[in-house]
Amino acid sequence: MKPTKSYAAYNATDVLKPYDFNRRELGAKDVLIDILFCGVCHSDIHVAHNDWGNSIYPVVPGHEIVGRVTAVGSDTQGFAAGDLVGVGCMVDSCRVCSACEQDLEQHCEKGMIMTYGSPDPHGNDAITQGGYSTQIVVDQDFVLKVSEDLDAKGVAPLLCAGITSYSPLKQWGVKSGDKVGVIGLGGLGHMGVKLAAAMGAEVIMITRSLEKGEDAKRLGASEVLVSQDEAQMAAHAGTFDFLLNTIPVEHDMTPYINLLKLGKTMAIVGASPTQLHTLPLAFGRKVVAGSLIGGIKETQEMLDFCAAHNIVSDIEMIDMQDINTAYERVMKSDVKYRFVIDMQSLKQQA
Repeated sequence: MKPTKSYAAYNATDVLKPYDFNRRELGAKDVLIDILFCGVCHSDIHVAHNDWGNSIYPVVPGHEIVGRVTAVGSDTQGFAAGDLVGVGCMVDSCRVCSACEQDLEQHCEKGMIMTYGSPDPHGNDAITQGGYSTQIVVDQDFVLKVSEDLDAKGVAPLLCAGITSYSPLKQWGVKSGDKVGVIGLGGLGHMGVKLAAAMGAEVIMITRSLEKGEDAKRLGASEVLVSQDEAQMAAHAGTFDFLLNTIPVEHDMTPYINLLKLGKTMAIVGASPTQLHTLPLAFGRKVVAGSLIGGIKETQEMLDFCAAHNIVSDIEMIDMQDINTAYERVMKSDVKYRFVIDMQSLKQQA
């Protein structure tokens, strides 16, 4: 077994605290990764606080992982000690269902094995434990290659926020010249702006806050549309080829539906309750769709795309010991645009 330091949630109400546990021994097709950086996702907070009602404790959050390979199993191919790699939201799936056969492991019919909080098929009824830790052992098929040309700490959020934004842009065929609206400027939204702009789209940031919108221009947006301004919304009605909705709180989607051209789509990636009047859908033959991260093949494609266009997340670095303060700030939307933990701070902790 491999002794591992981490920070974990022990229950739904206490702050995260140090937690020592054992990683499994290296299997024949496993990769052992020394974790350098781990992003902080709002999903981490939901699981720590049991907001979704299915948390098992203690749980080590973290699914935006970048690190160095330190050892590989005897049958592992494509990875070697010293490689810079990433691990995202899942670490296994059934491999044989129709979704897995289409490289859509996130939709595995038997349920993907998430990086933390899932029953661990390799570990005696234990649950998987995530990236707020010094090391991790992962099956080679769920390890991703990271370009040495990118800033590794800025890569970490690409493993969730990046692929969550990239996948719908690709799925609905965003291309050069399209008019794309990104609704909400947080961890997901800021990646949506960067990626859509790199694809050649005309990107419009749609926000309640003009101040946030101005920052979007630095990220690649050509214009800011204030959703509370009825005149602006009316002027843009029926002109968008695609909308990426990243709003993480309950809201009425109808005003955004009115922005779409005939037959076009708004993809929802923010996990929140929504309100929708269906008449605008019927009269405009419009589509509201959902999207969930991406499969391993598509996630590697996203990382390669980011390397080709020098795209990383805008981040604020923290020490592991500051994670509880970071959680408080995330819940107040007080970060531009993703916290990333420097895992060296945990390794040095006495």
